[in-house]
Amino acid sequence: MEITLQNVTKVFQSKKAEETVAVDNLDITIPSGQLIGLLGPSGCGKSTTLFMLSGLLRPTQGKIFFGNEEVTPVPPEDRGIGLVFQNYALYPHMTVRQNIMFPLENVKMDKEEAQQKAQNIADLVGIGHLMNRKPKQLSGGQQQRVAIARALVKEPRVLLLDEPLSNLDARLRLQTREEIKRIQRETGITTIFVTHDQEEAMSISDEIVVLREGVTQQVGEPQHVYDKPQNMFVAKFLGTPPINIFDGRIENGRLMIGDANIAKYDADDQEVKIGIRPEGFRIVERSSFKVTVDLVETIGRDTTLIIEKPNAEGETFRAIVDSEERVEPGTEIKLSVRPTKFHVFNKETGELV
Repeated sequence: MEITLQNVTKVFQSKKAEETVAVDNLDITIPSGQLIGLLGPSGCGKSTTLFMLSGLLRPTQGKIFFGNEEVTPVPPEDRGIGLVFQNYALYPHMTVRQNIMFPLENVKMDKEEAQQKAQNIADLVGIGHLMNRKPKQLSGGQQQRVAIARALVKEPRVLLLDEPLSNLDARLRLQTREEIKRIQRETGITTIFVTHDQEEAMSISDEIVVLREGVTQQVGEPQHVYDKPQNMFVAKFLGTPPINIFDGRIENGRLMIGDANIAKYDADDQEVKIGIRPEGFRIVERSSFKVTVDLVETIGRDTTLIIEKPNAEGETFRAIVDSEERVEPGTEIKLSVRPTKFHVFNKETGELV
């Protein structure tokens, strides 16, 4: 089921008649059968977008289509959506079986058929052996699977997930996101996954939509968006550790940070911001980019060098190098920058130069 949002805007009005634009002119198409991550910081409009897709909120303006059908005026119960909330919203007095069957009972499905469908979907999500337990007897990950099974059992056209992993610990979050990806692949349901966690979004999404203050910043495959951010916000939001931002300039076809020549760059002379991914540095014997290492962190194969001399954001910056590179705190090193790991942004607008 392809989903299209045409110039969708949502404005909230307070009692004092103050307007807040939560979503501003959102215009995107979500391909059929894909898992799409809506990604951005708190307050960027991602949950509001999800609730407009579900029908719980009506857009102030714009249209929403499921396939060729406009669903903007259609109530939630008639849209064919499955919605999984952040807090699971399971009925504590019901068993797993009863929770999953609940949507089928609402549409008066034959009990025997409903039980069989509930068992089938429970087996799909890996909780078929827990049907007689109640929610309090389940782990957080198991409760999340019950919520997903309940959303899937009515065979929705679209599955909507609102930060479904935020209540889980790190290990369960990793396991459950892998399960969500597997379930989506097996069912083929168009799925929209809302999260502020860029690692979650990038690990399971076919495409991500990065939002900021209700405005689309970039849409694309996760690795492409990471490698080729369209502006400084996207570059800074994606990546752990975050990208390093330096004050720099383009001068006579060269990209400069202070007196250091970073790379050739074909653009007009100007002051710029330069973003360099931590993994974009290499230790070399000859370079004009010299720094003194303050701290060294080694985890597995990677060594992170922490340089406290502030970058353009007034923060320390980090360089990730192979752990075979033995560097001690206090050592002066020379760095070069890998060609595909830096980005140049307009100093005023933050847009890519």
